[in-house]
Amino acid sequence: MRKPRSLRTRLVVSSVALIAVVAAVISMVTTIALHSYLFSQLDTQLSDVARRAAGPAPPGVKNPPHAADLRFLTMGGQPLGTIGAVIPDDGGDDDIQRGGISAQSETTAGEPRVDARQLTREQTDALQQVSLDGSPHSVDIPHAGGYRVTSHPFDGGTLLVGLPTAQVEDTLSTLVVVEICVSAAGLAAAGIAGAASVRMALRPLRRMAQTAKRVSQLPLHEGEVVLRERVPEQDTDPRTEVGQVGAALNRMLGHVGSALAARYESEMRVRRFVADASHELRTPLASIRGYAELTHRGGEPVGPDTRHALSRIESESTRMTGLVEDLLLLARLDTGRPLKTRTFDLSPLVVDALSDASAAGPGHHWRLDLPDEAALVRGDAPQLQQVLVNLLANARTHTPEGTVVTARVRRTAGGGGVTVRIEDDGPGIPPETLPHIFERFARGDPSRSRAHGSTGLGLAIVRAVVTAHGGEVSVTSAPGRTVFTVHLPAPDSPALPTSEQKPAPEGKAPAADEAGAAPEGNSQAEHSFTTRR
Repeated sequence: MRKPRSLRTRLVVSSVALIAVVAAVISMVTTIALHSYLFSQLDTQLSDVARRAAGPAPPGVKNPPHAADLRFLTMGGQPLGTIGAVIPDDGGDDDIQRGGISAQSETTAGEPRVDARQLTREQTDALQQVSLDGSPHSVDIPHAGGYRVTSHPFDGGTLLVGLPTAQVEDTLSTLVVVEICVSAAGLAAAGIAGAASVRMALRPLRRMAQTAKRVSQLPLHEGEVVLRERVPEQDTDPRTEVGQVGAALNRMLGHVGSALAARYESEMRVRRFVADASHELRTPLASIRGYAELTHRGGEPVGPDTRHALSRIESESTRMTGLVEDLLLLARLDTGRPLKTRTFDLSPLVVDALSDASAAGPGHHWRLDLPDEAALVRGDAPQLQQVLVNLLANARTHTPEGTVVTARVRRTAGGGGVTVRIEDDGPGIPPETLPHIFERFARGDPSRSRAHGSTGLGLAIVRAVVTAHGGEVSVTSAPGRTVFTVHLPAPDSPALPTSEQKPAPEGKAPAADEAGAAPEGNSQAEHSFTTRR
């Protein structure tokens, strides 16, 4: 496929091509006009020579001797190479009786003189092809070149006179060469001047393109956006076409900025509402669960219907509490609160999360693949543990029993951070769901029941937490293999967000030391899955 050309290139090429066409037309017309003019002059000269050669004889002379014996060829008044031939009236079949061509030679004293050389048989044969109608004709004479030949009757026969066209042809050839050289130089100059002119004319468009490019590089899809980019005032003159485009672009950027500001304000109101509502709902939900548990523990006998209703109240309050906690966590992450970060080994967190997942999903096969060296990251340990728990819970919830789920931890080559992969050999994620898998309340199976306890916020929390840590999360899925990949930057990476670190309580070891080894309570769970180093 041919690469598209820029507007500047197209304009310059179009201008040069137009100038080339005009130059070609002018050169062609000039050449044709000069050709006609020179040949007209040559024909006039040819007629004059023929009339002088076959003109009226001197008094007392029957035939003009200079016509009959071609003496005119050596008398001057015509250019060298002039051809003369006589066709007598009684020669029959228009045979040429005598023919000669003027040529220059030198005398014994070294002085130039004009002689008449006899025509060859081939040359006379060429002359015999000329029509004896008195009009000039172009003839190619062998070994002599192009000629203009005309016939003129005289007393006793017909005289053929020919003048060479070499000088006219040389003049036309010189003109063509000059036209080509001048046209080429003119086109080169036009191309350079056109490129400079078009470059200056398109400079406002380049400034607009740079403004649009800077706008396109802004993160307009989320957060507060202050759209200050505008086209320079010098490029917004409404009297010019470019200025009209610049003014329209500025108006559009103003409308977009207003829309983004309104969108951000609306998002902030929703976030504040979600955060406030989630915070306020925690207390009544805790009260509902407490009263339900208190009723279970009471000594008063209750019927089976009441016990079932109380268990459902307790179950739904637990599920709603999880939903409220997830919403509150997302709201806090959206507000950009600083993280309580520290440097720790991520491997123990993976061990703990996989232990909990194996206890919750004994029908799955859980595998662990850890590096030999410590996988150090810097971040908020509880939030990163929530990421691991959510990813493993997602694999457990949406795959059938017997599925193999593998958690792999690897240090990125070159010290670029740590990569965690949660892989399963389940049925995979539907292709239509894959692009929206990290959106809030996204569900791979909209028709599934709520018995699984999923809120549709688990993977949204994963992306929010990983992004807050300066990392990236992605997913690839096909039937038989689904992989969630989390990449966290190195502890000294500039991509990490600014954070706060609270000192550990006096007399207690830092949390990094606590995460260095798995708790004893998880030692039994570790035996239920395969660990590989």
